[in-house]
Amino acid sequence: MSEESSHVVWSGQWVADRLGVGLEGDARLPELLGLALRRNPKRAHLLVSNVLGKHVPASPSRVYEAGAGLGRRVRALLGDADAGRAAVLGYAETATGLGHAVADGIGLAPYLHSTRRAVPGVPSVGGFEEEHSHATSHLLLPEDPDFFSGDGPLVLVDDEFSTGRTVLNTIGALHGRFPRSRYVIVALVDMRGAGDRARLTEFARELGARVEVVALASGTVSLPDGVLERGQQLVAEASSPSAGAFVPTFLRDDCPQTQRVELGWPVGLPDGGRHGFTPEHRARLEAALPRMAEQLTRVVGNRPAGAGRVGTTRPADDNAAQPPRRVLVLGTEELMYAPLRLAQALEPAFEDVRFSTTTRSPVLPVDDPGYAIRSRITFPAHDDPADGPGERYAYNVADARFDAVIVVVDSAADTPELHAPGGLLHQLAAHTRKVLLAVIPSHRAAGQPLRGPAFSSYAPEDVGWLLQDLSSVELEAPTEEREEAIQSGGAHYAESLPVEYQPSERYQALYRSALDASATRIARAVGTVTETVLAERSPRPVLVSLARAGTPVGVLMRRWARHVHGLDLPHYAVSIVRGRGIDTTALRWLADHHDPADVIFVDGWTGKGAITRELDEALDGTPFDPRLAVLADPGHCVTTYGTRDDFLIPSACLNSTVSGLISRTVLRADLVGPHDFHGAKFYRELAGADVSRAFVDAVAARFGDVGQDVALDAKELAAADRTPTWKGWAAVERISEEHGIHDVNLVKPGVGETTRVLLRRVPWKILADRTAGADLDHVRLLAGQRGVPVEEVEGLPYSCVGLIHPRYTRGATGADGKAVQSR
Repeated sequence: MSEESSHVVWSGQWVADRLGVGLEGDARLPELLGLALRRNPKRAHLLVSNVLGKHVPASPSRVYEAGAGLGRRVRALLGDADAGRAAVLGYAETATGLGHAVADGIGLAPYLHSTRRAVPGVPSVGGFEEEHSHATSHLLLPEDPDFFSGDGPLVLVDDEFSTGRTVLNTIGALHGRFPRSRYVIVALVDMRGAGDRARLTEFARELGARVEVVALASGTVSLPDGVLERGQQLVAEASSPSAGAFVPTFLRDDCPQTQRVELGWPVGLPDGGRHGFTPEHRARLEAALPRMAEQLTRVVGNRPAGAGRVGTTRPADDNAAQPPRRVLVLGTEELMYAPLRLAQALEPAFEDVRFSTTTRSPVLPVDDPGYAIRSRITFPAHDDPADGPGERYAYNVADARFDAVIVVVDSAADTPELHAPGGLLHQLAAHTRKVLLAVIPSHRAAGQPLRGPAFSSYAPEDVGWLLQDLSSVELEAPTEEREEAIQSGGAHYAESLPVEYQPSERYQALYRSALDASATRIARAVGTVTETVLAERSPRPVLVSLARAGTPVGVLMRRWARHVHGLDLPHYAVSIVRGRGIDTTALRWLADHHDPADVIFVDGWTGKGAITRELDEALDGTPFDPRLAVLADPGHCVTTYGTRDDFLIPSACLNSTVSGLISRTVLRADLVGPHDFHGAKFYRELAGADVSRAFVDAVAARFGDVGQDVALDAKELAAADRTPTWKGWAAVERISEEHGIHDVNLVKPGVGETTRVLLRRVPWKILADRTAGADLDHVRLLAGQRGVPVEEVEGLPYSCVGLIHPRYTRGATGADGKAVQSR
C-alpha cells in the first residue's frame, strides 16, 4: 500500500463501514491512522499508524521526523534546564524506535526501552504489564543501574495513548523506587476518552507529581455496543477459505540464498536502547551512518544515472535487469531505531526507500484500499523472547513490489530459524528480487558473558564467552602478510586474524573419519581429566577454557560432569595471548562472580608448554590456581590431564567451524581498552559448514562406553608421579638448534600444533615420527596441498612437529605452495 493511496481512500474505511468504529477529533487523524482488525480477544480494532514504521512501510524521514519533532516539542515544554536532566523511556515493541527519535529531538537525553527479551545475567530494575496487549510483560534492563535515579523529568513514549493504563502501570512501578516530580507522556496520537483523562489527572494528584501529555494529534475512537463480538465474527468470516486470500502479482520462481552485508557496525556501540543509549552513543552512530549507508548502497546495486545495466538472476525479465528503485529496510521486532536510521541514510541513493518492522501482533489482512493491512507474511519466531516461540508477521510487504529488501537483525536474532525454509528470509525471497541481511552485534550489558546464538553456535548453557564481539571489524589478513609482520616485529599475532581455512571435501572426509576412529579415545580422556579435577581440585569446579582450542574440551567436560554426576558446571571461555598474558578484565569478572579456588583453567593439549608458562606467570600473585587441565599433555608440562599420548584430537583439524564459529582472540589497543574483554569474531556466515555441536555430540555419545576405563585411568593417575618433566620443551630446544631456528616460538610440536601451523601460518617443513599412522593423514594432506615437505624421522617425543621458517620473506611457502626463502 502506498502513502498516496491513503489520501484517496481512508485506510480505516473498511472497518468503519462494518463495525461502526470511527475517529473523532483532530482533522489529521485519518492522515496518521488507519484501522484493522486484531486477532485478539481483548480488543477488536487496531489503530494502524502511517508514521510509526511498524505495520505500514513508510518514508524513513517521515517516520524519524514524527518522533524527533515530538522531542523538540518536549524540549520546549520542559525548558533547556529540565530537558538537560531528562531521561526517556520507550515501550516495546512498537515504540522502541519512536522513543529513540524523541530522545534525539530532546537533545541530550539518555534513552532506554522496555523489552520482552530476558537477558541472562542482567538484573531487571522493574517491570510492568500492558493489559490489552497479546504479549504483556515488559522488562527494564538498564546497563546503568542508576538510569532512573536522577530527579529530572522522565519522558515516557508510546505510539498511541489510548486508556493510559500502561503508563499508569509504568509510573506506579517506578515511582516508589525512583520518585520524581515531573513526567511527560509522549505519543503519536492521544486517543483517551474523558474518563481516562480524569483518571490520569487523579493519579497525578495522588502521586504528587506533574504529568503532561504531548502528541501529534488527539481524539477518540467511537465504539458501538457489541463491537468486540462483531469484530471476532468479521475475523472469522474473513479468515475462511471462501473469503479468498491476497495473491501478490510479483512472485519469484526461485528463492536464492540471502546475501549478507557487512555493515562495519562500530565496536561497542549498542544496537539499540534495550540496555540504554546515551548521547555519546548517538554521536558515534551519526558519524558511522554515512559509511554504513555507502556499504549498503554498493551491495544493493545502485548505479549512477546513465550507467550500464547491472547483472540479474532473471535476464528474461527486463525489470529484473534494472538497478533497484524501490528498497525496503525491514527491522525486526524491537530492533527499530538502527534500521530506521540506516534507511534514512539510504534515501539519497534510491528513488523510493521505505522502512517498516516485523511484529508479533496478529492482525487480519484484507486486500482492500480502505483497509490498513493489505497483506501479511507469516513466519516462525527467530528471536528468543520471554514469552517463547510463536508466529511473527511482516505486513504490507508482499503486495508492495519492492526491488530489494534489506533485513536488519541483531545477532541474537540471527538464528537457524531466520534462515530455515519457511523462515523470514525464505518468505521474503518469494516477493522481491533481492534479499539482503545486515546483522548488528547484540549489545550486552557491561561485564556479561556473550552466549549463543548471538555469539557462537554453542547452546547458551554450554559456554559463556568473556570476550567482546568484534564481528563487524575487518581483521583478516593474508597468511604471508601476517607472517612477515609477526616475524619482523611489526605486529603481534593477536592483532590480526588469519583468513579462515575452508577445507576441501577430501579434507572434511578425513576429519569425519578421524572423529569416528577417535571419538571413544577422546571420550575416555575427557572422562579421565574431569574425574581428576572433581577428585583433586574442586567438587564444584568452575571451568574456564582458554579460547578457542580449549573451549570444545570445556564443553565436553561440562557434559561429562552432567552425564555421570548430574552436575551443572559453569563454563566460560577467556583469552590468553602469548607474550601479553591472560585477560585481566575476565579475571576480575570471575573473581566477582565465583570463588577463585573453584576456577579450573582448561585447554585442549600442550605442545612445548608455552601457554602453560604464560598462564603460570599471568596468575602469579592472584588468588587463581595456575595449574592447567588439558585433554592431552604430550609436552609433559601439567599435572592434570586425560592422557599424555600425542594423538589426533579431531577438533584440532579445523578452525572456527569446530569451535562454535569463533575466531582466535584479538588484542589490539585501538579495539580493546584497558577495562575491556579481549575480542573475537563470530563467523555466522560459516554456519553451513559448522560441526561444533556435532563434534561434541559424537564424543558425548561414547561416554557410556568408557566408564570403566575412566575409573581405572583415574585410579592409576591418582597413584602416579605426574611431576612435569618438560621433556617437550627440551625436545623443542634441540630441534630448534638442529634446524637453525633460534626462536622456539617457531617450533610447533604435536599433532594439534602442527595442524595449526598448516592452517594459519607459513610452514617450512613438517617432521613426522616414522611410526605415526592414520593420526597424521590430515597433516600429510594439508602439507601436500601447501607444497610443504614432510620429513620422516625417528626419536620424536611427538607424532609430528611443524616448523615455521625464521626470517620469513614475502613470496615464501604459502597457499600457492612456493618454497620459503630466507633473507
